[in-house]
Formats: sequence, C-alpha cells, structure tokens
Amino acid sequence: MSNKKIKIAVFVSGGGTNLQALIDKQKSGVINSGEISLVISNNPGAYALERARNADIKTAVVSRKESASQAEFEGRLVDLLNENGIELIVLAGFMCILSENFTVKYPKRIINVHPSLIPSFCGKGFYGLHVHEAALEYGVKVTGATVHFVNEIPDGGEIIMQKAVEVEDGDTPEVLQKRVMVNAEWIILPQAVEKVSKNLLESK
Repeated sequence: MSNKKIKIAVFVSGGGTNLQALIDKQKSGVINSGEISLVISNNPGAYALERARNADIKTAVVSRKESASQAEFEGRLVDLLNENGIELIVLAGFMCILSENFTVKYPKRIINVHPSLIPSFCGKGFYGLHVHEAALEYGVKVTGATVHFVNEIPDGGEIIMQKAVEVEDGDTPEVLQKRVMVNAEWIILPQAVEKVSKNLLESK
C-alpha cells in the first residue's frame, strides 16, 4: 500500500465548525485516505482560517468582492488548487456560488454538505438557518443532512451519504441547526470525505 494521500482543499466562509469536524476526524483517523492541505476562504475575517492555522494547515483568501468578475474569482481559485496539487474540494459552509465553468473542471471531485435530506429544502435560497426555518414551517418530523457531489445545479449533484435527525417539539431553527450539525453533518461529512478520497486513491 502506498502511503500517498489525496490532497484536499476545504472552502469556507464563516466559523468553520464543519472544518473543525474534518480536522478532528483526520487526527482521529476517520479520514485516512485524504489530507487537508489547503483552506480557502472568500472572507478574510472567517474564524475558520484561525482553526486551519491552529492545525498547521495552509490558508488562502480569495475575495469575490475584490475580483472583477466571477471568471476572475474562479480563475484565482483554480490557480491556487493547481499550485497546491489539490485533488478533492470540500465545501464546508462556503457562501459563494460556483459556476458551471468551475464545477465542470472537477467532476465528482467537489463535495458539499447540506443541512436537510435532499431533495427536501434544497436548491436556490436554501442555506444556513433558512433550511431549518423551512423544515419547521413545513412541519416535517424528520430532517437531517446530505453530503453530495457538486455540479452546476445548486444541491443537484449525486448523493453520497445522508443521515436523518428527529425534529422535536418546541425546536427553534437555531436548536434544530445545532442538532443537525452535531448528529448528522459532523458525522457524515468526514465519512464521505474518507469514502471519496479512498475511491480516488484506488482509481489512480
């Protein structure tokens, strides 16, 4: 067995709780076929960058606002990925839409975690707390999280893993968001990263 690992970039925008789950699971050996070698944020103030630095992971900031166009923004991302030999991209709370021009370059090499059981409460406009507000408004008794491949359709790529979470009486969107994170996102995102990394290694 070669000890080579798939080089992973994690794209972040905010606090980086999913990134932290990935870092922790890498340390504990759940993620063994891949290694996080770069964390990219579109937000220079993202606490996720601090988490990456604390774990000695290289960081970079690429701001959409400071790019003249979507093409320039994505071009800068591609340059960074190429320079660092990145083979797998994980979107962990990344608040920028990536165009088809970008996603088509990385077929089945971009994965995202979404805080619902796709195809419920997903697609355009469904992100962050909005997802949990919609689930509660609709009155579903079970929600959860989905890890899927990213293509040109928001939340439209092939599903890799899902985990269900019960909705409880009296849940607020914030309480539900936390339960879905702890009981679903932080469990299946690292598992999916390992699964995809292992498949990529084996197909080399």
